[in-house]
Amino acid sequence: MSAIPSRDAPLPETPGTRYTRALVDLTRAVWRPDCTLQDALAMICETGARALQVERANVWRLLPDPLRLECIHAYNLATGDHAPPEALEFLPLDGEYLDFLQVVRAIDAADVEVDPSVATSHGALRDYLHRHGICSLLDAPVRMEGALVGVICHEQVGKTRAWTPEEVAFAGSMGDYVAMAVEIDRRHLAEKQLAHLRLHDPVTDLPNRDYLVASVRERLATPHDAREATAVVHVHVGLPYVAAMPADAPTAEDVMAELASRLRQAVRGQGTLARVRADGFAVLVHRGVKERGVIGIAERCVEAVRSMSGWRGAETSAAVGVAFARDLEEGDPRVLMRNAELASERAATYGRHQYEVFDIDQHRALVERLRMEQALRDALAHGDFLVQYQPEFDVHLGRWVGAEALVRWRQPERLLAAGEFIDVAEQSGLILPIGRYVLLQACRDACEWPAQHPPLTLRVNVSAQQFEAPGLVDDVATALEICGLDPGRLCLEVTETTLMHDTHDALRTMERLKAVGVELAVDDFGTGYSSLAYLKTFPIDAVKVDRSFIAGLPDERFDVALVTAIRELARALEIDVVAEGVERTEQRDALRALGVCRIQGWLYAPSLDQDVLLETLSRPPVGERPRHAPH
Repeated sequence: MSAIPSRDAPLPETPGTRYTRALVDLTRAVWRPDCTLQDALAMICETGARALQVERANVWRLLPDPLRLECIHAYNLATGDHAPPEALEFLPLDGEYLDFLQVVRAIDAADVEVDPSVATSHGALRDYLHRHGICSLLDAPVRMEGALVGVICHEQVGKTRAWTPEEVAFAGSMGDYVAMAVEIDRRHLAEKQLAHLRLHDPVTDLPNRDYLVASVRERLATPHDAREATAVVHVHVGLPYVAAMPADAPTAEDVMAELASRLRQAVRGQGTLARVRADGFAVLVHRGVKERGVIGIAERCVEAVRSMSGWRGAETSAAVGVAFARDLEEGDPRVLMRNAELASERAATYGRHQYEVFDIDQHRALVERLRMEQALRDALAHGDFLVQYQPEFDVHLGRWVGAEALVRWRQPERLLAAGEFIDVAEQSGLILPIGRYVLLQACRDACEWPAQHPPLTLRVNVSAQQFEAPGLVDDVATALEICGLDPGRLCLEVTETTLMHDTHDALRTMERLKAVGVELAVDDFGTGYSSLAYLKTFPIDAVKVDRSFIAGLPDERFDVALVTAIRELARALEIDVVAEGVERTEQRDALRALGVCRIQGWLYAPSLDQDVLLETLSRPPVGERPRHAPH
């Protein structure tokens, strides 16, 4: 009577359980994330040879044109070696072998000399079997999506062997495992390719912006000393001007691909080069490169772009910016890269093929300018601008003769004078809507000024952008029409630098303004670079002597001589002279002695709100008596 095994004793292993356990272990191993295709093939071959106890197990790939099998992995049970033999080609795969592989789960040839699947074969297959002493085969096809792509062979050496149904089923499963391993490898490869595409530029095959940001972030996470040495070089490329437009003119991407090659050479392995924009590259400089070396990379990048001049008819330009992590207040990689881009934008303002190093103080000034620009936009939207007026006094007539409109920005704590924001307004283009507001409001206020003969003059400054804008004349005519102001009472003040920018266009604009009926004055006269001869060319009604030439009166000989010359020139051309910035009685007396009677400055009045101005214009200043106007 046979013994009955206890409940805890292991069940005796049968061929079926051995094969099942082998397949389960193989599944766990092949599906590991770090398992490569060669690792999987090695485990499959070794598992098959050990489970079936055959001397050899190998995997073959089916290749077309010409049809042949190529060994891609082999295992020898006796030696334990994993090494594919020399490349073997079966040309052709004759006889019934290939036909059998197309239709069976496995070829179970007990005797290769008589089995119909291989006995009819001649040539390479027969030579292979004889050379290795193979007597029996248990070969399983490898199919993917229904197509035969290869075969796994279990080879019995020395004596023939009849294969059991369990062994045939196991061999068929091994073919499935090879197909699974190949599919897993394809999937891993596809994932790697997707990951590569996600982090690389398809045109240049360089890392992209996301890749570089991650690299910079990793660098900035290092200890402080290493972070301090971190630098990014940004290369902005002017793209592309094709001079002669030949038939094979390069596209922008052609140019960027060629530039990528040249920039690789320029970096010389001292950094990670990436394409971060359609028209831009960046370099994360490697550790150990000193500051002078970083500048050297920037210089070589400039030269790399310069060397493209004339390449297939294309002309490019480089603006290169350098930023160091030492200027970062926070360890944000995007900020470091943005700093490098800002430096490249600044370099572009200096001309073609330039580089610039990011300066934190300049950046703070830029940030402040951008903040003020936005605040100016908000002020326009909320009506936070107002117009004040500084009156103009005629010491000969002893009465007020006009007032200059001055824009102010109403802040919670104080009023900002134009000098504190006008540069930002001009750089941002906001000077145009601000100028239209001042013109309209000033014309409306001037209509309320006291009537007198001659009437009080309203002076309004016109910036260079306003003067060169095509809509200036229409803006002036519209403001006059809306407010009902006599055009002869409005005098537009333009700096001589503005007039000299383009004298032909300036003259045409001034003639159109004169046709509307307004007067024209040259503001800040004497500070520009114009020739006095132009005064007789332009239809000028007045010049305003800059305050810098009034400050030295009556003691500075140069100022006295200059004011005298301007007075004589104006008298000859029959135009008025107005002195700005008069603050002391000595200056007023000197101007009166020199024949300059129209005076504007704190000596008589500061800038005033409209209601205070109306009260001021109703009476002469203290100590001044009105005189009769000449007939």
